[in-house]
Amino acid sequence: MRRLLPTIAIPIPPPPPCAPAPPSAAAAAAGFSVQEVLSLLERAISTGDVLRLGRGAHALLVKTALTTHTLLSNRLVALYSLLPSPAAAIAAFHDLPHKNPHSYNTLLAALLRAPGTIPDALHLFDAVPDGSRNIVSYNTIVSSLAHHGRQEDALRLVGRLARDRSLGPVLAIDRFTVVSVATACAGIRATRPLREMHGAVLVSGMEFTIIMANAMVNAYSKVGRVDDARRVFDQASVRNTITWTSMVSGYCQAKRLDKAVQVFDMMPDKDRIAWTALISGHEQNGEEDAALELFEQMLAEGVWPTPFALVSALGACAKIGLVTRGKELHCFVLRRSIGTDPFNIFIYNALVDMYCKCGDMLAAMALFRQMPERDYISWNSMVTGFSHNGLGKQSLAMFEEMLVAGVRPTHVTFLAVLTACSHSGLVSEGHLILESMEDHGLEPRAEHYAAYIDALGRNCQLEEATEFIKDLPSRIGPGTAGSWGALLGACRLHGNIELAEEVAEFLFRLEPGNSGRYVMLSNIYAAAGQWDDARRVRGLMKEKGLRKDQAYSWIEVRSGKHIFVAEDMSHCEADEIYEMLGKLLDHMRIAGDPTEHLLNLC
Repeated sequence: MRRLLPTIAIPIPPPPPCAPAPPSAAAAAAGFSVQEVLSLLERAISTGDVLRLGRGAHALLVKTALTTHTLLSNRLVALYSLLPSPAAAIAAFHDLPHKNPHSYNTLLAALLRAPGTIPDALHLFDAVPDGSRNIVSYNTIVSSLAHHGRQEDALRLVGRLARDRSLGPVLAIDRFTVVSVATACAGIRATRPLREMHGAVLVSGMEFTIIMANAMVNAYSKVGRVDDARRVFDQASVRNTITWTSMVSGYCQAKRLDKAVQVFDMMPDKDRIAWTALISGHEQNGEEDAALELFEQMLAEGVWPTPFALVSALGACAKIGLVTRGKELHCFVLRRSIGTDPFNIFIYNALVDMYCKCGDMLAAMALFRQMPERDYISWNSMVTGFSHNGLGKQSLAMFEEMLVAGVRPTHVTFLAVLTACSHSGLVSEGHLILESMEDHGLEPRAEHYAAYIDALGRNCQLEEATEFIKDLPSRIGPGTAGSWGALLGACRLHGNIELAEEVAEFLFRLEPGNSGRYVMLSNIYAAAGQWDDARRVRGLMKEKGLRKDQAYSWIEVRSGKHIFVAEDMSHCEADEIYEMLGKLLDHMRIAGDPTEHLLNLC
């Protein structure tokens, strides 16, 4: 392994048996005791005052010749490890005349604070003599690797721990090892090492602390074994709010919302973190109405929402188009921030996204311009919002403004811009934008090509679109169904039945279970008056057991959502609605053709 810091000399000779050095004659002559110097060092460490107190303590160590005292020198290494660079800590470590396990562990912790010096920490760990490498050394390394996103390396080191007999004849683990392993397993969804560690804990008879239980419940939930998480939860002798909340989150992640509510209702103390877990769980699983009801219930019980609870509630409003409810939440955010810092970028991004998805681009733009700080999510929301609301030129203008502001676009940004080009008939601009993706370090994906093919199709360039698709497998592999689907939509738009039949046959092979493709071809036949062919395709759907999801529409009245399907009589006010519809139709018949009325006026 390469060394970034050559001051670490490897191999390090085994330290001789050592005990704390006796107070030196110089220290006694200067009138300073070991305890006084140690107190000064501890004060410098606790306050973080390395430059003033720390240097003073170091100078005192040198002046009194107490640098030979192992305990004091170890604390000096710990002091310098507070600095951004580990160079001073390394120098203090090398000045140690007698190194004990604590000396090595202190320097390991210093090197593991930043990702850039992790290789040096691993190099030092390999060079630690057997007598000085202990369970603390392993825990320090494993915990840091898991924290810095190197979970696989952390688990490999745990395997080495299991084989390291210098620590004793049996597996040496403690509660810190268990928590670090659980964290690493949760990060990469690794089930087997998690179950092995759990088994080792049970076999060893180790006391299962609440911190271990919390880590295990969370890890089992993250790896998709929520039943195992529940067993650990039930066996825990003591539970705190973290234990309960982890179990609620686990059930939400497993899409078992009824169980999540059941555990939540059993909680002795429901804090705002638990409420947030339940609200976000419902919102992320498509239960937007329930998420909003829970949010209202939380407020009614006097619990102040977290920023993430507000983001989830706004996300629910965005998904089901409840702009009035979203505005109420916006007002709530403004009221709660009076007298405090009113800006939270996560909440404001959610507000912008909500207004965009509800079609209120004026409110979205006003809020966007007011934001004192914007990230790529803020810009993506605006670019996508203009695109999805049919404002292609405004989407392109916002994209250009994003580039001028120095914000790096993402795949989502380019998909929104290409969609805007498609809906606005800007084919040449779309081609240039597609080709520019690589200039921004991004490789076009299947959905980007599909958006460009849609632009070609809408512009009646069906032959060019067909040739472009045929070349796609060499670029993106087999994932071309979206592109063929875009071409089928273009065939419907322009009434090209011959090409539609070819494309549909290809799509039937690619996606035999996609009912939408059959419905599209049937509608193309129907639009051309070929009713026999349309019925034949519908019959083919029936033979294959395919059904089209029923379409529906909804309106928002007094912050409530009302859903309707064709010829719907299930609404509680269906009679009144149809009565009013009949009156409107009567008025329309009486009014007659408005264009004819205008001609008469002329």
